[in-house]
Amino acid sequence: MEEKKSNSENPLKINRRHFFSQLSVGIGSVALGSLLIPDLFKGGPELVGTPPLGIPHFAPKAKRVIYLFQSGAPSQLESFDYKPTLLKRMGQDLPESVRNGQRLTGMTAGQDKFPLMPSAAKFRQYGKSGAWISDFFPHIAKISDDICIINSMHTEAINHDPAITFLQTGSQQSGRPSMGSWLSYGLGSENQNLPSFVVLTSRGKGNSQGLYSKLWSSGFLDSKHQGVMLRSGKDPVLYLNDPDGLSRADKRHLLDHVSSLNKLHHVETGDNEIESRIAQYEMAYRMQMSVPDVMDIKNEPESVIKLYGEDAKTPGTYAANCLQARRLAENGVRFIQLYHQGWDQHGNLFNDMASQAKDVDQASAALIMDLKQRGMLEDTLVIWGGEFGRTNYCQGKFDPKNYGRDHHPRAFSIWMAGGGIKPGITYGETDEFGYNIIKNPVHVNDFHATIMHNLGLNHEQLTYKYQGRRFRLTDVAGNVINDILT
Repeated sequence: MEEKKSNSENPLKINRRHFFSQLSVGIGSVALGSLLIPDLFKGGPELVGTPPLGIPHFAPKAKRVIYLFQSGAPSQLESFDYKPTLLKRMGQDLPESVRNGQRLTGMTAGQDKFPLMPSAAKFRQYGKSGAWISDFFPHIAKISDDICIINSMHTEAINHDPAITFLQTGSQQSGRPSMGSWLSYGLGSENQNLPSFVVLTSRGKGNSQGLYSKLWSSGFLDSKHQGVMLRSGKDPVLYLNDPDGLSRADKRHLLDHVSSLNKLHHVETGDNEIESRIAQYEMAYRMQMSVPDVMDIKNEPESVIKLYGEDAKTPGTYAANCLQARRLAENGVRFIQLYHQGWDQHGNLFNDMASQAKDVDQASAALIMDLKQRGMLEDTLVIWGGEFGRTNYCQGKFDPKNYGRDHHPRAFSIWMAGGGIKPGITYGETDEFGYNIIKNPVHVNDFHATIMHNLGLNHEQLTYKYQGRRFRLTDVAGNVINDILT
């Protein structure tokens, strides 16, 4: 007599009772999923074998990201990586055993001496953790117990353009989707009336490196995932407003007609970019109402303006953009990217970096305090940092009264807060010269993997097939830094 097999041995063999008992739950779940996530059952061949888009792979700690990018690379030796040895050995040549033949930029390649220079600012310890923070950042010092300082970031890029591109896209070469675009692609938007990825820019008084739209490009992803740059002034988004004489009803009729033509074209060609174009037209229509409301700070209490500083009243400043970032975050924008230019201090380090730090110090700290008092910090991941570090030796001739620092990719500092990051810790360590990492290195790929993890995404599973290859933000590397996670 043949032995009867259980359902566990043959999972496809189910009886009539089991089928109908599960049917109502299954259909209900499908219906609910389609309502909560409209794109749940929309996909193409690039999604085969990957988790559904719009759904985190596991429970996220963060819902959104605010990235305060300090373009030009602030010196870690004047901010968060305290190295008293540099003062003791000021003017001495950096030992070759420490530099170990590292590649140099064209600005210092001709130097035969590399005189060590101490920090241009004094350092003090703050908070319960005793974090070392320089006097250039007195406001950030007050939130030391809310942030995680990482002193062991490193990259391969030694020049600004490839280094910034690497931090933003996971590749030193142009053409890849930016981090914000990947998150928009993987998680979608929380607010259908605003873009999921927004970019704000400001400029300090220091030497500025250029910013290019490739840094917030969607690359080979659908163009609907690219960053939308919001400008200061009465027109935050170019060409968003209707021309004179066109009413709201006329605009709706026009869009409906254009959409019907685009849909016909899509049926004929099968080009998915047409659907993206339709979605962008609809988003622009909705943004006409939503963006002006979000950008208008007239109803912000005076206490909030005071927290961020007087510059918050001036559109286009770093302080104003930090306040706007909080407003965008609470209105459901997934990824808010701020760029602040002016950190390229190759000379006159003391004056230029002191001025540049003053531009961002109060507002950066205010953003953390503002989010915290609103209960938003726990699910908002905030990041502060540049594209690489600065050398421990001076660039050019030794002059203690007027010196600068060259690019240094081997070690630099950033800080992170909220959204599943352990507060009040300093992670990673460099040698006594602040030149090489000796403990807990964090590569750019690891940085990206950790951000995605906190948003509930497995960085190895969020992929897109393009030109026969599956791409991802972390390329073929990256490890989540579990030591800094709550």
